[in-house]
Amino acid sequence: MGLVLLIILVLMLLVLGWVTANVLGVIITLIIAGIVGGLAEAIVPGRVRFGWLGAILAGLVGSWLGTQLIGHVGPSLAGIPLIPAFVGAIIIVAIAKLLLSARYGGRA
Repeated sequence: MGLVLLIILVLMLLVLGWVTANVLGVIITLIIAGIVGGLAEAIVPGRVRFGWLGAILAGLVGSWLGTQLIGHVGPSLAGIPLIPAFVGAIIIVAIAKLLLSARYGGRA
């Protein structure tokens, strides 16, 4: 009986560690995406809407787009290739600014 309880306890700790590591990985990925998106917003002239949520979205989508365009080049941090993510985020932010400025009459 004691061995069964020990095995159950070890399995529960392993599952808890796996869930914690995955949640922490997602949080770190979102932080890196936000930084990449924020830097892209600083490079592209003008102001973009949606604040830090827009920066995170630009970083995530830009990472995918940049990887599709130029592949995995340069260093990676938390699974995000930094150079393609930055290039893709600049493209995403520029497109978003063009679309929003056309829609809101230059106020985006």
